[in-house]
Amino acid sequence: MRIFLTGASGFIGSALLPELLAAGHDVLALARSDTAAEALRAGGATPHRGDLADTASLTAGAAAAEAVIHAGFIHDFSRFAESCETDRQAIAALGAGLAEGAPMLVTSGTALLAGGGLALESQGVPASSRNPRRASEEAADALAATGQRVAVVRLPPSVHGAGDHGFVPHLIRLARETGVAGYPGDGANLWPAVHRADAARLFRLALDHATPGARFHTVAERGLPFRVLAEAIGAGLGIPAASLPPAEAAAHFGWFAHFAGLDNPADSAWTRATLGWQPDGPGLLQDLATAGYFDG
Repeated sequence: MRIFLTGASGFIGSALLPELLAAGHDVLALARSDTAAEALRAGGATPHRGDLADTASLTAGAAAAEAVIHAGFIHDFSRFAESCETDRQAIAALGAGLAEGAPMLVTSGTALLAGGGLALESQGVPASSRNPRRASEEAADALAATGQRVAVVRLPPSVHGAGDHGFVPHLIRLARETGVAGYPGDGANLWPAVHRADAARLFRLALDHATPGARFHTVAERGLPFRVLAEAIGAGLGIPAASLPPAEAAAHFGWFAHFAGLDNPADSAWTRATLGWQPDGPGLLQDLATAGYFDG
């Protein structure tokens, strides 16, 4: 079928594009520039010009397809709340173009359930959550409430692999700059993780199981202690890992302090049983040692 894919040039989307093409799908991919359009065309997709703030282009792209995978997001954490509201409007625009009965997957994160024990697919976003990213799931739920086949795919804090430019590379940059691989307190808070190839395969499988309001967890590892991650970063850079008390942790991590302190063990048993998904990519610590994280 023809799938409209946002975020096709991103870290996860660039793994998802060949996954979809190999399965025989035709991909219409959102492209923000001529350069992106050329790269997507070379990768086998049909480019569709627009961006996440261009709601008309999103509605038109969805209307031209038989399914939608919304993997794009504006990763500007200096304007995180604004980016989340842009995502809310983008999801509504995609839903406006979605054909009756067509599946749509919306990307979210397990971090929305952080601090509440083991995160399960059956859990919605807590009413008490102040995380701006809840906007994405609220928009998805609004569409699902009308009967549209809109489901959510939640990513863990670390989606890793060669070319990663997310949270773990940021931690490595911080460690290089400060000379210490820090962790807050005892570092016992847990970060779940998944390899990008496993995440891409889950998106493909979830298309056929996109029932209104369903939530899937792309979790291969339930939770790695942040201290262990910091120690691996320290070993990779040849610098010490150290516990940081609250004030020092806030200064060390800056805007990232909230993410460094996430305690987000997450389960994917229901997802695995429903989709027949069995992640087989390397774990996060293995990737740190072999995927070029410390190059350059």
